[in-house]
Amino acid sequence: MTTHTHSVDSRTGRPLRWLRHSLILARRSLAKTSRNPGAIVNGVVTPALFLVLFLYVFGGAVAGSTDNYVQYLFPGIIVMGAGLAGLVSTGTNINIDLKNGVTDRFRSLPISRLAPLLGSVLADIVRYLIAVAILFLLGTILGFRSHGGVTTTLAAIGLAVLFGFCVSWITVLIGVMVKSAEAVLAFSFLTFLPLQLGTSLAAPTTSLPGWLQSWVHVNPVTAVMDTCRALLNGTPPGDRLTTTLIWCAAIFLLFCPMAVWTYGRRE
Repeated sequence: MTTHTHSVDSRTGRPLRWLRHSLILARRSLAKTSRNPGAIVNGVVTPALFLVLFLYVFGGAVAGSTDNYVQYLFPGIIVMGAGLAGLVSTGTNINIDLKNGVTDRFRSLPISRLAPLLGSVLADIVRYLIAVAILFLLGTILGFRSHGGVTTTLAAIGLAVLFGFCVSWITVLIGVMVKSAEAVLAFSFLTFLPLQLGTSLAAPTTSLPGWLQSWVHVNPVTAVMDTCRALLNGTPPGDRLTTTLIWCAAIFLLFCPMAVWTYGRRE
């Protein structure tokens, strides 16, 4: 009777164990970040440089003044800070753990194959939120003001972080596929540079050449930036919100299972 009860409890507890293990490994990843905060620094410095550079170089030409341009530019910078600028560290850290044999220890434990990967991505969410908070402080200093209210501001931040969470699984897949951290950097750079810059980040898409508009319109990052821009500036996002959520679901459902499957087969 005792054995049967224990078996039933084990089965009913299983759905929660993978989450608990993931949170424990996320705490491990955050502990590593506290000793080497490079991921947070990169997630703040890169978007901050884009913000300051674009604001004072293109502000007058694109919007007539830096005061107007910061209202257009800053929401896109938040999307960069909420994942895109610090994505490389996700795949790099996982690849380093694979190379150093840390994941061999994880495999010997009774934990889900998902837990080490999800733990790393959950830790990234904390880093993204810290980066966004710092960027909002910088944006406020430079003159940005959210006109959508507290609720829509939080919705814009949540949407940007959600997109960062989903896109992180692309770098997770790269991290478990390639053989070295240098290769992760190279593949991630080639993957995400067109995604970050081929968008409506710096200028409205109507001012772009036709061939570039074709790419920008199908780029999921453009949908996220446009949605966050609408929310932060107090205008209805329309069908851009639906498009963004569809992209988030599609990216997650495609790359998360692929990453877990590849990780499970990695020797």
